[in-house]
Amino acid sequence: MRSPVFNVTEEAARKLDREVVLDIFRRMCLGRYFDLGVCEAFKKGFIKKNVYLSLGQEAIAAAISKAVPGYMIFAQHRCHATYLSFGGDPVKLRDELLGLRSGTSGGRAGSNCIQCHENGVTMFGHHGLIGENVPLGVGAALGSGKDTVCFFGDGAAEEDYVFAAMGFAATHKLPVLFVCEDNDLSILTTTDVRRSWSITGVADKLGIKAIDIADDPWTVYNRAKEWTSMLPAFINVYTCRARWHVGVGIDGPPEWDRFEIVKKQLENLGLSLEAGQVEDEVGESMERIWNEERLQILLGK
Repeated sequence: MRSPVFNVTEEAARKLDREVVLDIFRRMCLGRYFDLGVCEAFKKGFIKKNVYLSLGQEAIAAAISKAVPGYMIFAQHRCHATYLSFGGDPVKLRDELLGLRSGTSGGRAGSNCIQCHENGVTMFGHHGLIGENVPLGVGAALGSGKDTVCFFGDGAAEEDYVFAAMGFAATHKLPVLFVCEDNDLSILTTTDVRRSWSITGVADKLGIKAIDIADDPWTVYNRAKEWTSMLPAFINVYTCRARWHVGVGIDGPPEWDRFEIVKKQLENLGLSLEAGQVEDEVGESMERIWNEERLQILLGK
């Protein structure tokens, strides 16, 4: 079932405005190049805390953020790309990882609990119990009536309060989009070892519109945008984690690299030049943020 083309809409990117396509790619680049900077800073000892990287999974946040701007966001622990895609400040995120008071939570929360209450963004971070952000998000949607998106992983879905919250959302017809970033891993244990049931199947039985799709950003964008009119809804997105569960190491080559697939798609669309400019611009801006001399000054070294 898992593949880079599972339930992907053929030529989905070609049917979108080029501005939308390039903006989604720009958001992917933000997640990719920020986290590559994190890797180098971690290896050089500038970052002392554990990090949870979005590398390999950037397409999901990029597409969802473009489809549902203005939603309240309840993010999982692997949320760098979510924060950046929805409009968070990369400097504040960097400072949080460095443990500085200018960080998103004053340097106290670190990588797995990123908050954002700036630039019109309302993002609540992870609290440490896997999947607990889902009932929190459902409660916030109930209390406020505001459109909400909850991100969680395929391991978190096995915590019983996730489905209890989804069932409550279905019963009360709450405006919540549930998004599972399904990398088929709970640390290092694959889904087939952990369970025999599917998240999407359970969501469907709870009365929630649900689908499994691969992390093709154009398909994810279209599906999320379409389903905003029929919330609550659930999108389970097959993706590939490129680095360790926690840390910057590499377990092995991922099943697929969506970033490289997207770059090839943009080339086929005749957007190589524009995409290259976007990638260079974002890459250079992230390189400045993670400049070694600047980090030494910030940390007083």
